[in-house]
Amino acid sequence: MVLSPPDTDRKNKSQRPQLDAAKRVRLERAFRVPRARFMLGLPLVVLILIWSFVGAKFDFAKLGEGSVNMVTFISRMFPPTWEKFGTIVSLLIETLQMAVVGTALGAVLSLVVAFGAASNIAPKWLYYPTRWLMNVIRSLPDLVFALMFVSAVGLGPFAGILAMTVGSIGSIGKVFAEAMESVDDGPMTAMRAVGASQRQITQYGVLPQAAPLLVSYTLLLFEGNVRGATILGMVGAGGIGLELTTAMKMYDYGHLSAIVICIIVLVTVIDQLSAIIRRKIT
Repeated sequence: MVLSPPDTDRKNKSQRPQLDAAKRVRLERAFRVPRARFMLGLPLVVLILIWSFVGAKFDFAKLGEGSVNMVTFISRMFPPTWEKFGTIVSLLIETLQMAVVGTALGAVLSLVVAFGAASNIAPKWLYYPTRWLMNVIRSLPDLVFALMFVSAVGLGPFAGILAMTVGSIGSIGKVFAEAMESVDDGPMTAMRAVGASQRQITQYGVLPQAAPLLVSYTLLLFEGNVRGATILGMVGAGGIGLELTTAMKMYDYGHLSAIVICIIVLVTVIDQLSAIIRRKIT
């Protein structure tokens, strides 16, 4: 290890930029924790939490008593039985296909809707109705859409795909719009100054900056749709969910365990692949 002479250390320290008192005070104010607001807000947060726990009838004692039943339920699921492994794989493939199609359609429609929900590119007469539409869609669970489409097109994966597509507009459409709103305004201002149209500003000023976030959120949507397709299948909208519900109703714990294990493996693989892709694009 080579030690620098003391004179060199003093010279390097003297060459470092020094902050004057005014700049130091401004930095301290910028990064100082607002203690007064924190101390006033903390009791309010505690009161809201207590009110929510009481209103929701959350009971730690009941949870402790019920843990015995949970352990019993989990113990019945082992060992898993793999006699219907082929059926599980085929239904998981169907679930994956539903998620792929639902994500593709949902991402495209969400992007179209997001153009009208981004305040920096959409006029006010379009911005507010689009936001209200997304709020209405987001307030309804995907199961409601699944039941609606099952009654319209019948049982099967098609109803599940439609439910995922519509549900995506409310959730991922809002995120897409916020990603567009977070871009740097500099390129957009420069393009407006040289007479660019709104389409050119959106195409060359907004989308290139927001593209990494849009791709990352689309991957998150795909992960959510894989899990969501499992739930939608419980109401007859295709996928592995119906088989899962049937196993639970028939008390076929070994088959139920095999289904759960396969779902966990599928979701884990997709999660790791999505993480790798997100690291590549960010």
